[in-house]
Amino acid sequence: QVQLVESGGGLVQAGGSLRLSCTASTSIFNFHNAGWYRQAPGKQRDMVATITSAGSTNYADSVKGRFAISRDTAKRTVYLQMTSLKPEDTAVYYCNGRSGFSNYWGQGTQVTVSS
Repeated sequence: QVQLVESGGGLVQAGGSLRLSCTASTSIFNFHNAGWYRQAPGKQRDMVATITSAGSTNYADSVKGRFAISRDTAKRTVYLQMTSLKPEDTAVYYCNGRSGFSNYWGQGTQVTVSS
């Protein structure tokens, strides 16, 4: 079972930036697709950005041009660089990894954007 640990969340003012990190316990993660999802209070968990094992990326319309997902296979880590943050980006952000046989999540990290 792959374990994911997220870090990098916090409190930031609107217009600011944060970088989230998600590090896996095993390098098998490098062969899996990965993504960042977020869940605001009272709302469903939504996709923010995904990246395949080959490096292809996909973004939610609400974050296109502001967020960037990347991965460093040597560090077994996926990043989410967030810029021009808005109050509506406030949520718990979860890292996800998936393959044809498994789907696993990190514990989440809180991002709060103040106006």
